[in-house]
Amino acid sequence: MSTVSHTSPPPAAALPEQRVRSFHPRRGRITASQADAHQRLWPRYGLKVDGRPLDLGELFGYPERPVVLEIGFGMGEATAAMAEADPGTGVLGCDVHTPGQGNLLRLVERAGLENVRIADGDAVVLLRDMLPPGRLAGLRVFFPDPWPKKRHHKRRLIQPEFLRLAVSRLAPGAVVHCATDWEPYAEQMLQVLDAEPELENRYDGFAPRPASRPLTKFERQGLNRGHVVRDLVFERR
Repeated sequence: MSTVSHTSPPPAAALPEQRVRSFHPRRGRITASQADAHQRLWPRYGLKVDGRPLDLGELFGYPERPVVLEIGFGMGEATAAMAEADPGTGVLGCDVHTPGQGNLLRLVERAGLENVRIADGDAVVLLRDMLPPGRLAGLRVFFPDPWPKKRHHKRRLIQPEFLRLAVSRLAPGAVVHCATDWEPYAEQMLQVLDAEPELENRYDGFAPRPASRPLTKFERQGLNRGHVVRDLVFERR
């Protein structure tokens, strides 16, 4: 299996600042098992978002493997479950939360998954500078930060500028799958996705939750509090 050997990457601060970043820095306590998995497995499965172009065939050890990018995988439960259910597809997860990275690595090891890689850094830089046009088989954005206050709406990830960049990296027929439990953000997502001429909605408005997207602990907690989860499934023309 291929390993990642990016050495001495430039610090994130040296990369051009983005108007919309793909993440909001979060602090979290890492458990001993997560830290252990991170230390042992990162050299095998992880890479820094450093702006250098990636060869996805080399990264996953199989040149023709379709690759899906997941932005913001949280604790990685859905990522690992979807990767296990579809071993022929590579899953490149991008997140900056170290406990989540460690937990996903722990799940990858437990399930013996060979089709997961983890990128640490800004997904905008990853898309813009590191991924080739027309290569990705899909994009997943599940439960991104809703930035509920009106003055913070400009920080939301799913916006026209970001979507144009992401779509340029998708192959024809690639699937964009978003989900959120924040109704105002769901409406904004639908509006932005509908307005992108290179995407076609597979449903009339919101989609029923696809069986391929597992329920996570986070989602169950939201449902128990009465949240309504909205899925959006679009296809690259």
